[in-house]
Amino acid sequence: MNQSKTWLAAALTTSAAMLFTLALPAQTPAAAPLAPPAAAPLPRPAPRIRRGPPQPPPGWAPQVPAGFHVSVYAQGLSFPRWMAVAPNGDIFVANAPRRAPGDVVVLRGTQQAAAPETFADHLTAPFGIAFHGDYVYVAENTEVVRFRYDPKTSRRLGGPEHILDLPAGGEPTRSVMIAPDGKHLLVAVGDFSDYGQKPDGAFPMPGNPSRAAITECDLDGQHAHLFATGIRNAVGLEVNPQSGQLWMTGVARDDHQNLPNDYMTRVHAGEFFGWPYSYLGKHVDDKVQPQRPDLVAKAVAPDYTLPAHVIPMEFQFYEARQFPAAYRHGAFVTEHGPGNTEQGLGFRVVYVPFKNGMPSGPPTPFLTGFNTPRGGRSNYGAPVGLVVARDGSLLVSDDTGKKIWRISYGG
Repeated sequence: MNQSKTWLAAALTTSAAMLFTLALPAQTPAAAPLAPPAAAPLPRPAPRIRRGPPQPPPGWAPQVPAGFHVSVYAQGLSFPRWMAVAPNGDIFVANAPRRAPGDVVVLRGTQQAAAPETFADHLTAPFGIAFHGDYVYVAENTEVVRFRYDPKTSRRLGGPEHILDLPAGGEPTRSVMIAPDGKHLLVAVGDFSDYGQKPDGAFPMPGNPSRAAITECDLDGQHAHLFATGIRNAVGLEVNPQSGQLWMTGVARDDHQNLPNDYMTRVHAGEFFGWPYSYLGKHVDDKVQPQRPDLVAKAVAPDYTLPAHVIPMEFQFYEARQFPAAYRHGAFVTEHGPGNTEQGLGFRVVYVPFKNGMPSGPPTPFLTGFNTPRGGRSNYGAPVGLVVARDGSLLVSDDTGKKIWRISYGG
């Protein structure tokens, strides 16, 4: 990566087709502006999803490629969202019911989990989970807290310690991770709206600057400052072990059928990704007034586009040995929906191949079948969290089905 300078431009598509990045020679200018989108009527609004999915038939399970096996790892959870693997291999799961207090539970077991053990309860929409030393960090809707715990047994040793205030409401995700330097926290918070507007549609909506951004702070919450901005909703945060670079998944606005694309990309300190004034780099969003051409000029295009409205959530780079070698170094990404009604996309896990630390091909459906036979937005489940267990299997949380699925290879 350090011997050449890479620029990547995301290509807008109205057919939800996948385009991937290309590495160019070092002498290529570092900041090539994207061509403005052709003048055309805005696509029709996408219908909003309505929850309350039908019950799957007895014995139903999602589908995986030949040679893989899918089974229920845990079930009966209240609303499993984010997951994290503790240093001792235990699986921490954030349950965040919409109208009840949430909790974080611990699961143990290889092929099937034993009964969940409550780690912390009476939480407000818990989501992100991270580990550092003798602490477990949990991102709730309005704050980041941490708990002292025993890394050998995963037992909590004390109550919550407030670390950082977060703005309430808006997108329900609150992601937290230990920064690559091991000395800081990174916390991602989304925005309230599609365009940064007020509930009555007026612009702009005044808000906390930590919205639509990633914030960096010390491990005790001190010295908080903006790390990256202009991101409508950054959800997944992971370091690519091949390159050492920080990657994120980004959820774009969702009020049009095929625009704009969701994405995954590298993210560096100080970068601005355009929202709400532009999308996919420098494509100006005419709905936002007043415009900010000065900010659009700085907007960074994401490295890799995904279809619009698939809502990419947690992802992991696969470095284990259980799956075939063709999957090594690539990324598995959950797509929570609500799905694209024209293309039938979303509600699945996809695999994105990587080579030399960068995406090298289109996404391949990996865990599918959550859509019902009616298609469209009717679904049996919705993937959210994804982790690689110690034995190399994948665990995928399904908040709609209230299960965690296990995907293994060869039986």
